[in-house]
Amino acid sequence: MSIRILYRKLKARCRLYRKINWSKSLYFNFKYFSFSTACKLPILFYGRVHFGTLRGCITLPDEIHMGMIGFGQPYELVTRARGIAQLHIEGQLIFKGYVQFGLDYLLHLGPDGILTMGHMASVASNSKVICHQEVNFGDYARLGSEAQVIDTNFHAMRTVSTNSPMPMRGPISIGSYNFVSNRVTFLQGAKTPDHCTVASNSLCTKDITAHGQNILVGGIPVKLLREDIDRDWAGEQDMLDKYLKLF
Repeated sequence: MSIRILYRKLKARCRLYRKINWSKSLYFNFKYFSFSTACKLPILFYGRVHFGTLRGCITLPDEIHMGMIGFGQPYELVTRARGIAQLHIEGQLIFKGYVQFGLDYLLHLGPDGILTMGHMASVASNSKVICHQEVNFGDYARLGSEAQVIDTNFHAMRTVSTNSPMPMRGPISIGSYNFVSNRVTFLQGAKTPDHCTVASNSLCTKDITAHGQNILVGGIPVKLLREDIDRDWAGEQDMLDKYLKLF
């Protein structure tokens, strides 16, 4: 390796370390994990973030690496944050591997909520994940910017003719190897199959697994647009590992 290449790598690593919010990262890891686990810094925060309530439980995978979960992680074209990221954890947060949250995220996990993030799942910048019951991200469930994943209506609704209550909350399941474009909203009852592509500006409100895998869906609400289509996950494997596994 030439001195020039070594210098470039060292310079890039120094830039990355400067982006880490060390005070928030140290506080969070030593608050939640044992001393030996916290010393590995499995969760890193980048840039400004506001901590709300932090009373919930966090489960990590058996194999732990530094920075395997990144909040505000710089992995997109967007490089400048507004500094409005928020984190509120009261329920159960389960990580099954490497996970990335982009810039200016909102993660709100209610006291009864169970949020599971699969290996290499991600939520890009300016997105919201609000879980009051159950939300599951499969492995490589990758959501674009300005996504919304919300499993609650927040307010009680009723059927007027019968005066019967409507469910306020419902589970959401996003399958493995899902390629979700920007500005897509998932609401209670949404369920996608593995190897599903969701077009930009779509609204997912129901179970669409009956359409099978390797599909493109889109619209408000989503409908089947094309079959026999999938992102080239195998072809991008090395690229994803290189740019998303930072340590």
